[in-house]
Amino acid sequence: MPGSANLNIMIKAARTAARGLVKDFREVENLQVSSKGAGDFVSRADIAAERTLRDILLSERPNYGWLGEETEEVAGTDPTRRWIVDPLDGTTNYLHGLPHWAISIALEHKGEIVAAVVFDAAKDEMFFAEKGGGAFLNNARLRVSDRHRLIEAIFATGLPFGGRPELPAVMQDLGRLLPATAGVRRMGAAALDLAYVAAGRYDGYWERGIHPWDVAAGLLLVREAGGLVEPIGEAGDIFSSRALVAANSQIFDTFAKVIRNA
Repeated sequence: MPGSANLNIMIKAARTAARGLVKDFREVENLQVSSKGAGDFVSRADIAAERTLRDILLSERPNYGWLGEETEEVAGTDPTRRWIVDPLDGTTNYLHGLPHWAISIALEHKGEIVAAVVFDAAKDEMFFAEKGGGAFLNNARLRVSDRHRLIEAIFATGLPFGGRPELPAVMQDLGRLLPATAGVRRMGAAALDLAYVAAGRYDGYWERGIHPWDVAAGLLLVREAGGLVEPIGEAGDIFSSRALVAANSQIFDTFAKVIRNA
């Protein structure tokens, strides 16, 4: 499916950055790793990928702003547009040799995500979407699942690590949700969790303590695939509250009610 010039730039940037990540992933035991805190690591591959993405995206659109995980935020001369980028979502998976990680790129315009790319390079799965244009996986149209009973559905989430303050609330979430569903998965890559909701592989997803670069692209994928995404707290927005719930439209209200009863 041909996309806009911006989407084509995003796909090109993701594929270019992925080359270095895939090369280093094959030699994961040789990666130079520095600690950023308990359970949270950054590799030279991560930093190199962000540099590649930043160079390409800002070269093509020098007036856009930039928000990335590893580098300082940049305000663009066009205050209405910015790139929101995670160069390696699923870093811990990557460093342990688990082939479940992705590059996530979103374009924000006037506070709304209008284009999205999530590239799972290990599996060569390119998820992408543009506002009003639908969501796709390698050019095949995506639709969220049509399950409407909680007991038949599986959900994804992220579990806090290293003593993070979200742990008590997430434990309560699990205590209420697990008995009522077909299961919960914790795969360790928020961008792919949302892409999998868009593809109907998961029926829903929620997480507390997320960052904009973790989920910006995934939000649009889910919405363009026919799903719903909201902050867990019904007031405010996802980026400022750092918590979200997503699902197909048939199961969303029931699922969100369980999560919001924390």
